[in-house]
Amino acid sequence: MGIKPVKTEILGVRILPNAAPALLNQLQVRPGDCSLGIFTTDCDDVSYVALDEATKKANVTVAYAGSMYAGSANASTALAGEFIGILSGPDPEEIHSGLEAAFRLIREEACFYTANEAGSIVYFAHCISRSGTYLSAQAGAESGTSIAYLIAPPLEATAGLDAALKAANVTMGRYYGPPTETNFSGGLLTGAESDCQAACEAFAAMVCQIAGAPLEFSGWPV
Repeated sequence: MGIKPVKTEILGVRILPNAAPALLNQLQVRPGDCSLGIFTTDCDDVSYVALDEATKKANVTVAYAGSMYAGSANASTALAGEFIGILSGPDPEEIHSGLEAAFRLIREEACFYTANEAGSIVYFAHCISRSGTYLSAQAGAESGTSIAYLIAPPLEATAGLDAALKAANVTMGRYYGPPTETNFSGGLLTGAESDCQAACEAFAAMVCQIAGAPLEFSGWPV
């Protein structure tokens, strides 16, 4: 449905094999976790999905995840980008496996798409067939639940969520009201995989429709 993909760039990464106990305590890691994996990217939503993927492929958990204010175009430094994520695990090998899974998803699977030819409007409509521990908790669902991860600029996202909820048998697990830290909006919808896929398609179609004709609505004059 989108015109072209917008890939996420991984900006920086470090593994701390034996992190300082005071740092581990502040991050409130799981008992027994002493290693950390830290990375930054220029796109937060794709990276949240990547963190969730890591929890499915390695014995790691998400110790910290956050979006930078105003988005990557306004990043304060070269490596800050739009997102920072921290995985914790019992040893550096598990951290390495988790990071590899996260980076594979970023490079090969999940991405934003442009909704217009100019590329000035983008959206994220990604169907997760089986959630890990991180996003399932965010959506208030059990691990292994299918999730439609839907994000767009505020107006487009609001109309898109309405279209997605009407098009499929899905439940609103989490709503990201506008403005988020990056001035977008969206939500996590849960349901059967086929319904989540249908929700993604309906959301994308609405965002692209608005991008193509932002001032046209049911014949009413602007």
